[in-house]
Amino acid sequence: MKKLSARRRHPLAVFVVLLIALAATGGLYAAFAPAEEAQADNRAQSLAIDEGEALYRVGCSSCHGRSGEGGSDGPSLVGVGPAAVHFQVGTGRMPMQNPGAQAPAKPRAYTQAEIDQLAAYIGSLGPGPAVPEASAYDPADGDAARGGELFRTNCAQCHNFTGQGGALTHGKYAPGLDDVEPIFIYEAMLTGPQNMPSFPDTVLPEQEKRDIIAWLNAVNTSESPSPGGFSLGGFGPVSEGLFAWTFGIGALVALTVWIGARSAKARKS
Repeated sequence: MKKLSARRRHPLAVFVVLLIALAATGGLYAAFAPAEEAQADNRAQSLAIDEGEALYRVGCSSCHGRSGEGGSDGPSLVGVGPAAVHFQVGTGRMPMQNPGAQAPAKPRAYTQAEIDQLAAYIGSLGPGPAVPEASAYDPADGDAARGGELFRTNCAQCHNFTGQGGALTHGKYAPGLDDVEPIFIYEAMLTGPQNMPSFPDTVLPEQEKRDIIAWLNAVNTSESPSPGGFSLGGFGPVSEGLFAWTFGIGALVALTVWIGARSAKARKS
Protein backbone atom coordinates (compact mmCIF):
# COMPACT_ATOMS: atom_id res chain seq x y z
CA MET A 1 0.00 0.00 0.00
CA LYS A 2 2.82 2.39 0.79
CA LYS A 3 4.37 1.73 -2.64
CA LEU A 4 1.02 2.37 -4.40
CA SER A 5 0.48 5.57 -2.45
CA ALA A 6 3.96 6.75 -3.34
CA ARG A 7 3.31 6.08 -7.02
CA ARG A 8 0.09 8.08 -6.91
CA ARG A 9 2.06 11.03 -5.62
CA HIS A 10 4.62 10.72 -8.42
CA PRO A 11 4.72 13.87 -10.68
CA LEU A 12 4.04 11.78 -13.82
CA ALA A 13 1.09 9.90 -12.40
CA VAL A 14 -1.45 12.43 -13.75
CA PHE A 15 -0.05 12.24 -17.27
CA VAL A 16 -0.06 8.42 -17.23
CA VAL A 17 -3.71 8.36 -16.17
CA LEU A 18 -4.57 10.92 -18.87
CA LEU A 19 -2.86 8.86 -21.58
CA ILE A 20 -4.70 5.74 -20.47
CA ALA A 21 -8.04 7.61 -20.54
CA LEU A 22 -7.36 9.01 -24.04
CA ALA A 23 -6.37 5.58 -25.35
CA ALA A 24 -9.52 4.04 -23.92
CA THR A 25 -11.69 6.80 -25.41
CA GLY A 26 -10.09 6.40 -28.83
CA GLY A 27 -10.54 2.64 -28.73
CA LEU A 28 -14.21 2.92 -27.79
CA TYR A 29 -14.83 5.48 -30.52
CA ALA A 30 -13.14 3.31 -33.13
CA ALA A 31 -15.23 0.36 -32.02
CA PHE A 32 -18.61 2.09 -31.93
CA ALA A 33 -18.29 5.07 -34.33
CA PRO A 34 -20.75 5.13 -37.25
CA ALA A 35 -18.17 4.17 -39.88
CA GLU A 36 -20.83 3.60 -42.50
CA GLU A 37 -22.12 7.19 -42.15
CA ALA A 38 -18.60 8.58 -42.47
CA GLN A 39 -17.99 6.49 -45.56
CA ALA A 40 -21.31 7.61 -47.01
CA ASP A 41 -20.36 11.26 -46.47
CA ASN A 42 -17.02 10.67 -48.16
CA ARG A 43 -18.72 8.99 -51.11
CA ALA A 44 -21.20 11.87 -51.44
CA GLN A 45 -18.36 14.42 -51.35
CA SER A 46 -16.40 12.48 -53.96
CA LEU A 47 -19.47 12.26 -56.17
CA ALA A 48 -20.08 16.02 -55.85
CA ILE A 49 -16.47 16.70 -56.84
CA ASP A 50 -16.73 14.39 -59.86
CA GLU A 51 -20.01 16.00 -60.97
CA GLY A 52 -18.53 19.46 -60.44
CA GLU A 53 -15.49 18.59 -62.52
CA ALA A 54 -17.72 17.48 -65.39
CA LEU A 55 -19.66 20.76 -65.21
CA TYR A 56 -16.39 22.71 -65.01
CA ARG A 57 -14.93 21.05 -68.11
CA VAL A 58 -17.99 22.04 -70.15
CA GLY A 59 -18.69 25.56 -68.88
CA CYS A 60 -15.49 26.97 -67.36
CA SER A 61 -12.34 25.29 -68.66
CA SER A 62 -12.20 27.27 -71.90
CA CYS A 63 -11.29 30.39 -69.90
CA HIS A 64 -9.87 29.09 -66.60
CA GLY A 65 -7.86 26.14 -67.92
CA ARG A 66 -8.54 22.43 -67.89
CA SER A 67 -7.54 22.06 -64.22
CA GLY A 68 -8.31 25.55 -62.95
CA GLU A 69 -4.78 26.79 -63.57
CA GLY A 70 -5.99 29.89 -65.42
CA GLY A 71 -5.26 31.24 -68.85
CA SER A 72 -5.26 34.35 -71.00
CA ASP A 73 -9.03 34.76 -70.65
CA GLY A 74 -9.49 33.89 -66.98
CA PRO A 75 -7.57 33.82 -63.69
CA SER A 76 -6.46 30.72 -61.81
CA LEU A 77 -9.10 29.19 -59.54
CA VAL A 78 -6.68 27.19 -57.41
CA GLY A 79 -7.21 28.29 -53.80
CA VAL A 80 -10.12 30.68 -54.39
CA GLY A 81 -12.37 28.40 -52.34
CA PRO A 82 -16.04 27.37 -52.56
CA ALA A 83 -17.29 30.79 -51.37
CA ALA A 84 -15.89 32.54 -54.45
CA VAL A 85 -17.57 30.01 -56.74
CA HIS A 86 -20.86 30.30 -54.89
CA PHE A 87 -20.77 34.10 -55.25
CA GLN A 88 -19.70 34.33 -58.88
CA VAL A 89 -21.96 31.56 -60.22
CA GLY A 90 -24.82 32.20 -57.79
CA THR A 91 -25.12 35.85 -58.88
CA GLY A 92 -24.90 34.91 -62.57
CA ARG A 93 -21.61 36.76 -63.11
CA MET A 94 -20.07 33.50 -64.26
CA PRO A 95 -20.04 32.08 -66.84
CA MET A 96 -19.32 35.44 -68.44
CA GLN A 97 -21.26 35.96 -71.66
CA ASN A 98 -19.03 38.59 -73.28
CA PRO A 99 -15.56 39.87 -72.41
CA GLY A 100 -15.62 43.32 -70.85
CA ALA A 101 -14.34 45.55 -68.09
CA GLN A 102 -16.54 43.84 -65.54
CA ALA A 103 -18.86 40.85 -65.26
CA PRO A 104 -22.40 42.08 -64.47
CA ALA A 105 -24.91 40.25 -62.31
CA LYS A 106 -27.52 38.38 -64.34
CA PRO A 107 -29.87 35.38 -63.99
CA ARG A 108 -27.77 32.39 -63.05
CA ALA A 109 -27.16 29.59 -65.53
CA TYR A 110 -26.88 26.71 -63.04
CA THR A 111 -29.18 25.17 -60.46
CA GLN A 112 -28.27 25.35 -56.78
CA ALA A 113 -27.23 21.69 -56.80
CA GLU A 114 -24.90 22.32 -59.76
CA ILE A 115 -23.44 25.40 -58.06
CA ASP A 116 -22.70 23.27 -54.97
CA GLN A 117 -20.99 20.68 -57.18
CA LEU A 118 -18.86 23.31 -58.91
CA ALA A 119 -17.92 24.74 -55.51
CA ALA A 120 -16.95 21.27 -54.27
CA TYR A 121 -14.68 20.71 -57.27
CA ILE A 122 -12.96 24.10 -57.04
CA GLY A 123 -12.59 23.58 -53.29
CA SER A 124 -10.75 20.33 -53.99
CA LEU A 125 -8.09 22.18 -56.04
CA GLY A 126 -6.76 24.06 -53.02
CA PRO A 127 -7.82 25.48 -49.65
CA GLY A 128 -9.90 28.66 -49.70
CA PRO A 129 -12.84 30.37 -47.97
CA ALA A 130 -15.83 28.07 -47.46
CA VAL A 131 -19.47 28.99 -48.06
CA PRO A 132 -20.58 30.64 -44.79
CA GLU A 133 -23.24 29.26 -42.47
CA ALA A 134 -26.55 31.14 -42.27
CA SER A 135 -25.71 32.43 -38.79
CA ALA A 136 -22.69 34.29 -40.17
CA TYR A 137 -24.72 36.70 -42.33
CA ASP A 138 -28.06 36.93 -40.49
CA PRO A 139 -28.83 40.70 -40.30
CA ALA A 140 -31.02 40.12 -37.24
CA ASP A 141 -27.84 39.40 -35.24
CA GLY A 142 -26.01 42.50 -36.48
CA ASP A 143 -25.70 46.04 -35.11
CA ALA A 144 -26.91 48.36 -37.88
CA ALA A 145 -25.53 51.52 -36.24
CA ARG A 146 -22.06 50.01 -35.91
CA GLY A 147 -22.41 48.58 -39.42
CA GLY A 148 -23.08 52.07 -40.79
CA GLU A 149 -19.80 53.31 -39.30
CA LEU A 150 -17.90 50.34 -40.75
CA PHE A 151 -19.55 50.76 -44.16
CA ARG A 152 -18.71 54.47 -44.37
CA THR A 153 -15.10 53.68 -43.43
CA ASN A 154 -14.50 50.70 -45.71
CA CYS A 155 -17.11 50.67 -48.48
CA ALA A 156 -18.73 54.06 -49.12
CA GLN A 157 -15.84 55.32 -51.26
CA CYS A 158 -17.04 53.01 -54.05
CA HIS A 159 -20.58 51.94 -53.18
CA ASN A 160 -21.62 55.37 -51.78
CA PHE A 161 -23.16 55.97 -48.38
CA THR A 162 -26.23 53.75 -48.70
CA GLY A 163 -24.87 51.12 -51.08
CA GLN A 164 -26.46 52.48 -54.25
CA GLY A 165 -23.28 51.87 -56.25
CA GLY A 166 -21.01 54.18 -58.20
CA ALA A 167 -18.70 54.52 -61.21
CA LEU A 168 -15.04 53.53 -61.17
CA THR A 169 -12.33 53.92 -63.82
CA HIS A 170 -12.04 52.32 -67.28
CA GLY A 171 -15.67 51.26 -67.52
CA LYS A 172 -15.74 49.52 -64.16
CA TYR A 173 -18.26 50.21 -61.44
CA ALA A 174 -19.23 49.34 -57.89
CA PRO A 175 -22.64 47.61 -58.11
CA GLY A 176 -25.64 48.63 -56.07
CA LEU A 177 -26.29 46.60 -52.94
CA ASP A 178 -29.97 47.36 -52.42
CA ASP A 179 -31.26 44.07 -53.83
CA VAL A 180 -28.51 41.60 -52.96
CA GLU A 181 -28.97 38.55 -50.75
CA PRO A 182 -27.04 38.75 -47.45
CA ILE A 183 -25.03 35.61 -48.23
CA PHE A 184 -23.64 37.20 -51.40
CA ILE A 185 -22.71 40.40 -49.56
CA TYR A 186 -20.85 38.33 -46.98
CA GLU A 187 -19.07 36.27 -49.66
CA ALA A 188 -18.09 39.42 -51.57
CA MET A 189 -16.45 40.84 -48.45
CA LEU A 190 -14.79 37.49 -47.77
CA THR A 191 -13.41 36.84 -51.27
CA GLY A 192 -13.02 40.27 -52.91
CA PRO A 193 -14.49 39.67 -56.38
CA GLN A 194 -13.27 41.61 -59.43
CA ASN A 195 -12.29 45.18 -58.39
CA MET A 196 -13.22 44.81 -54.73
CA PRO A 197 -10.56 44.21 -52.05
CA SER A 198 -11.05 41.18 -49.82
CA PHE A 199 -11.86 41.49 -46.12
CA PRO A 200 -10.94 38.17 -44.47
CA ASP A 201 -11.84 37.57 -40.84
CA THR A 202 -8.38 38.77 -39.80
CA VAL A 203 -9.22 42.21 -41.27
CA LEU A 204 -13.00 42.38 -40.79
CA PRO A 205 -14.25 39.81 -38.25
CA GLU A 206 -17.46 37.89 -38.82
CA GLN A 207 -19.46 40.07 -36.44
CA GLU A 208 -18.43 43.25 -38.25
CA LYS A 209 -19.43 41.74 -41.61
CA ARG A 210 -22.79 40.91 -40.05
CA ASP A 211 -23.10 44.48 -38.78
CA ILE A 212 -22.52 45.85 -42.30
CA ILE A 213 -25.18 43.52 -43.69
CA ALA A 214 -27.58 44.72 -40.97
CA TRP A 215 -26.88 48.35 -42.00
CA LEU A 216 -27.56 47.68 -45.67
CA ASN A 217 -30.71 45.79 -44.77
CA ALA A 218 -31.88 48.72 -42.64
CA VAL A 219 -31.28 51.50 -45.19
CA ASN A 220 -32.48 49.64 -48.28
CA THR A 221 -35.84 48.27 -47.14
CA SER A 222 -39.25 49.74 -47.94
CA GLU A 223 -39.82 50.22 -44.20
CA SER A 224 -37.09 52.90 -44.09
CA PRO A 225 -37.80 55.41 -46.92
CA SER A 226 -35.57 58.41 -47.52
CA PRO A 227 -36.54 61.11 -44.97
CA GLY A 228 -35.64 63.86 -47.44
CA GLY A 229 -37.94 62.71 -50.22
CA PHE A 230 -36.34 61.41 -53.40
CA SER A 231 -33.04 59.65 -52.66
CA LEU A 232 -31.40 60.89 -55.91
CA GLY A 233 -29.25 57.80 -55.99
CA GLY A 234 -28.07 58.24 -52.42
CA PHE A 235 -25.17 60.47 -53.46
CA GLY A 236 -26.08 63.30 -51.10
CA PRO A 237 -25.02 66.89 -51.92
CA VAL A 238 -23.38 65.92 -55.22
CA SER A 239 -26.61 64.91 -56.94
CA GLU A 240 -28.59 67.54 -55.02
CA GLY A 241 -26.26 70.27 -56.25
CA LEU A 242 -26.42 68.97 -59.80
CA PHE A 243 -30.21 68.94 -59.62
CA ALA A 244 -30.24 72.52 -58.27
CA TRP A 245 -27.94 73.85 -61.00
CA THR A 246 -29.57 71.96 -63.85
CA PHE A 247 -33.21 72.58 -63.02
CA GLY A 248 -33.12 75.45 -60.53
CA ILE A 249 -30.78 77.74 -62.45
CA GLY A 250 -32.38 76.68 -65.71
CA ALA A 251 -35.81 77.62 -64.36
CA LEU A 252 -34.50 81.03 -63.21
CA VAL A 253 -32.99 81.71 -66.64
CA ALA A 254 -36.26 80.74 -68.34
CA LEU A 255 -38.20 82.97 -65.93
CA THR A 256 -35.84 85.90 -66.61
CA VAL A 257 -36.25 85.50 -70.38
CA TRP A 258 -40.02 85.35 -69.99
CA ILE A 259 -40.08 88.52 -67.85
CA GLY A 260 -37.88 90.34 -70.37
CA ALA A 261 -40.12 89.27 -73.24
CA ARG A 262 -43.21 90.44 -71.39
CA SER A 263 -41.59 93.81 -70.56
CA ALA A 264 -40.54 94.38 -74.16
CA LYS A 265 -44.02 93.55 -75.36
CA ALA A 266 -45.58 95.92 -72.81
CA ARG A 267 -43.32 98.81 -73.90
CA LYS A 268 -44.23 98.33 -77.54
CA SER A 269 -47.92 98.40 -76.75
